[in-house]
Amino acid sequence: MSVMKRLSMIFKSKANKALDKMEDPRETLDYSYERQLQLLQKVRRGVADVATSRKRVELQISQIEGQSVKLENQGRQALKAGREDLAREALTRRNNLQSQIADLRIQYSNLQGEEEKLTMASQRLQAKVDAFRTKKETIKATYTAAEAQTRINEAFSGISEEMGDVGLAIQRAEDKTAQMQARAGAIDELLASGALDDALGPRDDIQAELDRMGGGMDVELELQRMRAELGQAPAPKSAIESGQNHGQQPQGQPHTQQYRQPGEGA
Repeated sequence: MSVMKRLSMIFKSKANKALDKMEDPRETLDYSYERQLQLLQKVRRGVADVATSRKRVELQISQIEGQSVKLENQGRQALKAGREDLAREALTRRNNLQSQIADLRIQYSNLQGEEEKLTMASQRLQAKVDAFRTKKETIKATYTAAEAQTRINEAFSGISEEMGDVGLAIQRAEDKTAQMQARAGAIDELLASGALDDALGPRDDIQAELDRMGGGMDVELELQRMRAELGQAPAPKSAIESGQNHGQQPQGQPHTQQYRQPGEGA
């Protein structure tokens, strides 16, 4: 295929596609209906013209018949008067008129038949035009409904896409909110524990050392109390009191376990 043919085909296809987009079937149907009405009007004018010609021939026949009757009467009068020559002339003219009447009757019959055929054609065309009008309105209504449904579907599609984007935005907002809530909770815990105060505020070395020593003493007292319970060493008074405070020895019951030397029986 040559380049020119390909370009021509491409141009025609694109032009056809553009025309399809521009064409409105409802306008095309209305235009077709108007054209049919114009054709129907032409047929009706043709019927009227034939009917007019038929009527004109009918009038001519009537006039010539009147002249024929007049010539016949004149021939009788001439013959009564003894004027045979005048009577012959009147009858000769009458015969010529009769020949014209015969021709006009044939023409009248032809025009009458043509008028009947055109009238029937006009009636059939009128029925087709009426049927086309009904179908046209039905198609237009269906097309309009389909067009409206298409617009609604496109609107729903757009709303669905928008809702999808909104859903993603909501999800991102929820994730960010949860992240901020978690961060706020972590900051609250750090504030409650004093970690942020230690990190942000001035460090008190003396208080830190006293806290460390106090923690070590508590551990030593707890070890001595546990050894006393196991019978390995007497518990100091402070450890016993600490154990009672921790609920390990019921109130009101003195600690009765005695220290035993290794090797002594129960």
